[in-house]
Amino acid sequence: MRAFTVGTPGGLDQLEIRELPDPGDPGPGQVRVAIHATSLNFHDFLVASGQIPSEDGRVLMSDGAGVIETVGDGVTELRPGDHVVSTFFPQWTDGLPFPAVSNFSATPGDGIGGFALTHAVRDAAAFTRAPRGWSHAEAATITTAGLTAWRALVVDGSLKAGDTVLALGTGGVSIAALQIAKAMGASVIITSSSDEKLERARALGADHTINYRQEENWGERVLSLTGGRGVDQVIEVGGPGTLSQSIQAVRVGGHIALIGVLTGMSGEVPTATLMAKQARLQGLIVGSRRNQLDYIAALNATGIRPVVDRTFDFEDLPDAFRFEQSGGHFGKICVEW
Repeated sequence: MRAFTVGTPGGLDQLEIRELPDPGDPGPGQVRVAIHATSLNFHDFLVASGQIPSEDGRVLMSDGAGVIETVGDGVTELRPGDHVVSTFFPQWTDGLPFPAVSNFSATPGDGIGGFALTHAVRDAAAFTRAPRGWSHAEAATITTAGLTAWRALVVDGSLKAGDTVLALGTGGVSIAALQIAKAMGASVIITSSSDEKLERARALGADHTINYRQEENWGERVLSLTGGRGVDQVIEVGGPGTLSQSIQAVRVGGHIALIGVLTGMSGEVPTATLMAKQARLQGLIVGSRRNQLDYIAALNATGIRPVVDRTFDFEDLPDAFRFEQSGGHFGKICVEW
């Protein structure tokens, strides 16, 4: 079977398609899935570009969507013919996170082989059913970006109608957060450096938009838009370069979901302001299988469909990463085969 793998010494120019042995039939508790799509995330880019060290030949991609071909003994939840989507932490079925879900040791495309391949045999817990009527590319957006937004807003943030959400940027997590928040009756403020992207965000329901290139002190602008109160929740994907503004923008007692590190891995935190705001700053990495099942139930109930900016062919995965690196996308980038 074909698989896209990491080469040596690493980097996008070293990615290559290899022929790997067919994984065979599933054992007890396992399923065999014909994989048809994946979607790109910043974490995948770090692995593919060599910024996260990986062994030679590691199969790329954390997200995978496809169709179950056969199931092993004892599998009752999933059946042949089911359209399914992978889970980011196959071992985290429910409850609170634990140490093994913080080091990516069992995360596909990082600690173990990923889903840039044609067939996979994994434990049944490594998949859930996909939303009804979704394409494989659409379903692949759930595993990382969609579930991260859901957990940030609903699981950890207890989002309710009438809340106000600030989403930073227009990548996969932030656009999913915009859609979830609007479906649940919240107001959304979103930022970008592109007026064109902000216009697209307004078309999706964003109530207010801020071009952070034109308004560098956008935290103060958020306070103005909320009558000095601040937002209930912040989808913080930037990290140290944006965190101080997010703390300024959040209301007293509000919630900041620290999701990304696009501006760096470490930096100063305005602790006095955070204390004064009595806000909750919570780091998170995706979510559990139970969270994913709840998210998919919500997607089926609301009719939300993901925003896919562009879909590439399997052979063009390196070009998909280069497009991601350019920052020109709005929503998700997918690869389908």
